[in-house]
Amino acid sequence: MPESTNSLKATAYTAGGTERDRVDLPGDLFDGTINMPVMHQAVKAYMSNQRLGLAYTKTRGLVAGGNQKPWKQKGTGRARQGSRRAPQWVGGGTVFGPTGRKYDQTVPRQVRALARKSALNARAREDALIVIDNFNYDAPSTKQLMSLLSALGVTEKKVLILTDGLKKNVFLSGRNLQRTHVMPYADVSTYHILWSDVVLVESSALGYQLESVAEKQRAAKPKPEGKSRGAAKAEAKAEKAATRRATAKKATRTAAQESRAAKPKAKAKTRKPAAKKSAGKKKGRN
Repeated sequence: MPESTNSLKATAYTAGGTERDRVDLPGDLFDGTINMPVMHQAVKAYMSNQRLGLAYTKTRGLVAGGNQKPWKQKGTGRARQGSRRAPQWVGGGTVFGPTGRKYDQTVPRQVRALARKSALNARAREDALIVIDNFNYDAPSTKQLMSLLSALGVTEKKVLILTDGLKKNVFLSGRNLQRTHVMPYADVSTYHILWSDVVLVESSALGYQLESVAEKQRAAKPKPEGKSRGAAKAEAKAEKAATRRATAKKATRTAAQESRAAKPKAKAKTRKPAAKKSAGKKKGRN
């Protein structure tokens, strides 16, 4: 059974990240209804419609191969064969293989609308729906959008930004952010809402305008004392390289010592006494 509550509210911010008073969400859309089976049906249909169904195999009539009988019917002692295109042959055709199909699923318009409404109510009840007064970007600025997400504390979450109509500058500002998706409010689907952790909706997309509020100057983050991040990285890299060189030298020295210890010592040549040498020479003369 669908669950229902009333009087849902949402937190509101300016496009610069200044917090505003909480606003009441439109009662005709945000009535607290959450229908799980309908959302499941809509998401399943959306994901099925993304499939291309390009798997294709060749039957025995499509593969290349000889058009003659491999050997005669009788007298060879082997099993009878009619064509090398048969499926039991290597390189033969596939029996009952996929030949391409469509995975399209259709969902009635009213069911899609109910699923979308349920997804928005689910995010609103989780306090994961935030209203932004307006997105008026004069030029694409990823830095400006990142500052808004940082002020909201959602930089590490999957964020869905819904604008009132197509706003190219806002789309280009969030196109390079991996966890951020920008799209018009009218084009959002149940899948996109459930994919996100936080939904940012422009106030005009919900049918009302918020009065402008002066932006508050946020204090700049103090820079950490001491070395900069780049200098610290370079120093750590240099230390690692020095440690690596010292380890290599030590290993080389140890290997050289082991090789010396492994070699057998050459026997020292024994010198004959002078008397024996002269005696040997005399014998040779005689």
